[in-house]
Amino acid sequence: MNPNRWRTVDVVVAAVLGAAFGVIFWAWGLLWEGPANAIPLPGRALIYGIWLVPAVLGPLVIRKPGAGIFTEFVAATVSTFFGSPWGLITLVYGLFQGAAGEFAFAATGYRQWRLPTAIVGGVLAGGAATLLDLVNYYPETSPAWKWGYAVLVVLSSGLIAGVGGWVLTRALAQTGVLDRFPAGRDRVAV
Repeated sequence: MNPNRWRTVDVVVAAVLGAAFGVIFWAWGLLWEGPANAIPLPGRALIYGIWLVPAVLGPLVIRKPGAGIFTEFVAATVSTFFGSPWGLITLVYGLFQGAAGEFAFAATGYRQWRLPTAIVGGVLAGGAATLLDLVNYYPETSPAWKWGYAVLVVLSSGLIAGVGGWVLTRALAQTGVLDRFPAGRDRVAV
């Protein structure tokens, strides 16, 4: 059997993770455009990384090619369905962010599932999001502002999506819900 072939349980779990994060994204968008809007950009970029968690969490849990893209895109689709403040462009973001996060795992041949790879996945997803933001929303800002924004988004993404996705995977594995996945079988007995 091809180890890269998706099983039904892989599709279902990735879809459930994506859907759950889609609801989180929708709520986070309300926060971002509401109370968090009181924090001026680029400072608000420090909380950006939440939107990139599925791009890292999907590959860490499923451990198959395409998991980051699929999970992030499902999350983007669900948040769009619920009424994302940014509309259909959210789907484009989901594809680009998922592909960028996935690249970190693809670069290792889908063999490295440790914290450094997760951080790189978060950073790459943050880089993709930054490029899209600078083109679509902030093209008129100064170069210094753009660099500051990029640094904060990438830091947030490495921490929240990379470290956060890795910690969340380990926490889920400890509960036993990932026993059908290599991520669940990697857990350390306590």
